[in-house]
Amino acid sequence: MRYLMRSLSAPLLFASFVVLTLPASPQAAGPIDPAATLAYIHNGWDQLSRSVTDCQSLPDVKVTATPVLYLPQGFATPEAIKTLAAGCSVKIASLPKPIGKLGDLMPQDLTKAGLAPGLLYLPNKYVVPGGRFNEMYGWDSYFIILGLVADGDTGLARGMVENFWFEIEHYGAVLNANRTYYLTRSQPPFLTSMMRAVYEAPDSFPSAAARRAWLEHGYSDAQKDYETWLRPEHRAGTTGLARYYDFGEGPVPEMADDSTYYADVIRWLIAHPQQNAGLLVKGSAHPGPAEGALLKTTSCDIAASEVCMRAEADDHRLSRDFYQGDRAMRESGFDTSFRFGPFSGATHHYAPVCLNSLLFRYERDMAHFAHLLGKVDDAHLWEERAKKRAAAMQRYLWQAKTGTFADFDFVQGRASTYAYVTSLYPLWAGVATREEAAQIESTLKTFERPGGLATSATNSGMQWDEPYGWAPTNWLAVAGLAAYQFRDDARRIASEFRSTVDRGFAQDGTIREKYNVESANAEVHVTTGYKANVIGFGWTNGVYIKLGEFIAK
Repeated sequence: MRYLMRSLSAPLLFASFVVLTLPASPQAAGPIDPAATLAYIHNGWDQLSRSVTDCQSLPDVKVTATPVLYLPQGFATPEAIKTLAAGCSVKIASLPKPIGKLGDLMPQDLTKAGLAPGLLYLPNKYVVPGGRFNEMYGWDSYFIILGLVADGDTGLARGMVENFWFEIEHYGAVLNANRTYYLTRSQPPFLTSMMRAVYEAPDSFPSAAARRAWLEHGYSDAQKDYETWLRPEHRAGTTGLARYYDFGEGPVPEMADDSTYYADVIRWLIAHPQQNAGLLVKGSAHPGPAEGALLKTTSCDIAASEVCMRAEADDHRLSRDFYQGDRAMRESGFDTSFRFGPFSGATHHYAPVCLNSLLFRYERDMAHFAHLLGKVDDAHLWEERAKKRAAAMQRYLWQAKTGTFADFDFVQGRASTYAYVTSLYPLWAGVATREEAAQIESTLKTFERPGGLATSATNSGMQWDEPYGWAPTNWLAVAGLAAYQFRDDARRIASEFRSTVDRGFAQDGTIREKYNVESANAEVHVTTGYKANVIGFGWTNGVYIKLGEFIAK
């Protein structure tokens, strides 16, 4: 077994909080039965399916108990929506302005207009992750769509892709999710991968002509979505690479239901002064007008955000730069870890391996689509973009001494030494050379545990660090290893993670958001941030099916 147990001396970065010790091999409550797990997943798609014409799609526990459904500005109200107001006790409203790109409409613009946060209209049914995540998410949906296609539900998968096109056309880009407070950021760019999953499924379209017309439409929208990542704010300095960036300011509104998160971060930073440089500013719990005006420039706007007002501990507040990093971290999907400094508060200072691998794959996919559509000049342009990105990744991200791809801090001009499972993304994207792939394969022991791949080799107490493993990163690693013919590694990891899901299901009859891959079960004790291990769970369902397909080959 090629895994490396975490040393007892590994740093517990969150040592000022209580971290519970988990048993090494807990007893399952029932028999481990993959067929039972699979049956639960097959039946679970209906449980997780939503439509904006369905009352259960509208509530949002994160910010408000009063549902509001927003239509794009100038968009005619569909007949099915007109009956919702009475039937679901929901308010139907139009956005106050057209949206051409992310950041055109800020959440505070709605507040100033006397409008509450709400759900953004989408035309088709979709699958949500589960629990508090009751909307259609950007990168979750790729793994959900893989599962739906594998399960034969190509109609639902196709509708979800078309929902993303609707977001691009009416909300400016693929969104983090279809809520108004996500109008300032996207998520890891998997759109072209979702399109390929549906386009290449044999029963997705009634005819070859319909298949081509669908791709033609999607190609145009995907071009617009790609432009989001070329905006100046998304540039990682002069590296030629991209970074994560949120066009909003201050603490994120969706943390309104976790009133202690930012205060917990402040307390940890105060207790670790050697790690808090630039992350804290002085600020009282109840600032007056003068202090409030100052905090608007140094921290956040207490008048515009109740979350900002509460984000205080021991006469300290978080800096404006920390909030920029915090928001960028949420666009990355890896919220929260210590990958980009404490609580990833410096995410926006890095050119990440994951994002640039995904954009390389996006560019290669677009070249492929262009060839299929007979757009020869376009195909050449996309291929050149991919070559330039690959060259920049080789220059800034590939670390020959350690044999891995690493995130690059373009502000400090140095590579990160924080081992993270996204170093395997270049295998899935196809950007690594054969020689590099062999070196990357030799680093598996850094992440491999009895229950699959952990996200990092550092136990920070955060959900996206060791000892936790997640379905998307395990699948991308398996698919990437297999693409470079490391099939034994891929099969072993696939079996490990799938068995972990089976073990968790045997214990309580649920599928979870994340797993403890050291103890190979669903027992999770996160110290701060998203502490719950949400039941559902969309991407775990999809990845479980795909891992089973791979193992059976």
